[in-house]
This record gives sequence, structure tokens and C-alpha cells, in this order.
Amino acid sequence: VQPVESGGGLVQPGGSLRLSCEFRGIITSVFNSKGMEWYRQVPEKQRELVASITESGTINYADAVKGRFTVSKDNARKKMYLQMSSLKPEDTAVYYCRHLFYPQSWGRGTQVTVYPQSWGQGTQVTVSS
Repeated sequence: VQPVESGGGLVQPGGSLRLSCEFRGIITSVFNSKGMEWYRQVPEKQRELVASITESGTINYADAVKGRFTVSKDNARKKMYLQMSSLKPEDTAVYYCRHLFYPQSWGRGTQVTVYPQSWGQGTQVTVSS
């Protein structure tokens, strides 16, 4: 099962974004059997747990995002969402999701960049061999 994250982008402080996570190939009974999590990661730092939702709907948030982020899931569509509001520059990261039935399975993530109004949008540079 491959998680696929989407919905990232460039936004100014105070703005909002809604991330989506689709678990391609997952069957409904498995989707409903375990919880799911959102993580984020910035370069040279460990992946950080942002929010989690259990199979029964119990939700937890990291202190840094409480009151600003809302995690939800759609059992029928087998998707999870992260509504992010009042975004801050420190929320800039690549956001990942995972399903706890497949804890070793990670997607490519989706980039969220919150930049001050006085900055440009930047340009991505990727160096690969």
C-alpha cells in the first residue's frame, strides 16, 4: 500500500492549506482497522509527528499545531485530511502520512512552504546522481 500525499503549496503566514492522503491499494477493512498519522520533516531534522487519528476517531495533535490544524478521515473514500490554518513560517516542511497497518510504508510527501510577504517564492533546486 502506497500513501500518496497532496495539497501542499506556497502560502503566506496566516493562510490555509488542506492536505490529503490517499492509501492506494488499501482495502476498506484494513483502512478501518488501524489509526493514521501525519508527520512533517525539514532538512537535517527528524520526522516530527503532527497529528494522529485512531480507528475509532480519537485525535491527538502536537503542541505546536493545536488549535490550528484539524485532522479528519473519510472511511468511504479511504482518505485522511489535514486542514491547516493560521500557518506560520515554522510550519514549512514536507508533510507525510502513514497508515499504522503499514507503518514502514511512506509516500513522497507534499511540500508546504509558508513564506513571509517580503520574500520571493523561491525556486526548488534538486541535485541527483
